[in-house]
Amino acid sequence: MKSLVSAKSCERLALEYRHTRVIYHAEKLRFLGVEGRDVYNVAAPFADEGRVAIAARVEPRHSELSEVIFFSDPGDGVWRPLEDVRTFRGLQDPFYTRIGSELVFGGVEVWTNPFHHYALEYRTVFYRGKHLRDLRLFAVGPQWMKDIRLVELPDGKIGVFTRPNGKFYGGQAQIGWTVLSSLEDLSPESILKAELLPDRFSPGEWGGVNEAHLLDANTIGVVGHIAYRTADGKLHYKSMTFTLHLKEELVTPVRVIAERNDFLPGDSKRPELQDVVFSGGLVRYPDGTAHLYAGVSDAEAQRILMPDPFAAALPTVEELEA
Repeated sequence: MKSLVSAKSCERLALEYRHTRVIYHAEKLRFLGVEGRDVYNVAAPFADEGRVAIAARVEPRHSELSEVIFFSDPGDGVWRPLEDVRTFRGLQDPFYTRIGSELVFGGVEVWTNPFHHYALEYRTVFYRGKHLRDLRLFAVGPQWMKDIRLVELPDGKIGVFTRPNGKFYGGQAQIGWTVLSSLEDLSPESILKAELLPDRFSPGEWGGVNEAHLLDANTIGVVGHIAYRTADGKLHYKSMTFTLHLKEELVTPVRVIAERNDFLPGDSKRPELQDVVFSGGLVRYPDGTAHLYAGVSDAEAQRILMPDPFAAALPTVEELEA
């Protein structure tokens, strides 16, 4: 895989974005049945057995011990827990995709290790099924790896975006890419063989893939996040996109598509998390707009209506090389 442009810093990308920023509307998502806990880091909503469902991370304000709950909106703008779908305890940051006729759902499984001073450990886990009610565990990712995302390719193979831990690559977390023959090949070993995508992040910065869209037979659109930490200890997360061209084995430059100021003001889990947007997913519409669903400040779920970042005509390889 190749890139034609070197990585730019997150703040440089944000400055470029602010020159052309267009946000039509921002709104907070409302949830019932969570006993005063925070609901954030949602995935994009999707259809399941005639209803609209959304997966979200739910936890107390002063804890990281979370669970993933599926909610549905009956049409009044308020999301309520689905009573016929299990709660996934110990899971964070849910995601989903469609592979063939199946729903593939996953998240970050977190637990405390009593043999290492009860430190938190984590890995990505994957479930599959025709519907939410029959999801079953079928694969796990490598220890210490988040942000593994899948996309079905035109030939039926499975594209896999990974997030290799930065300490093994001389820096912060990066993004990897590999192609598997089928879901049955998804394993820690196959995930660890992914090739690093070049020029994604500047030194000292990091990010990951949150969702992948097959835009046409040759192009995958990526929705993700890019992040850095300032000297005062504050974290800064922004939503970003790029595209991957399969035939040419080419990735386009990362670009910022949303930041915290685009969303409504609200609480944060801790002061250093105020400037955090964790992309959840994109719902694209025929009129060229899209809703970006996201967790903000590790305390709330919101969405913004914006121009679809993938609606514009995709550049040809010749244009990229010019």
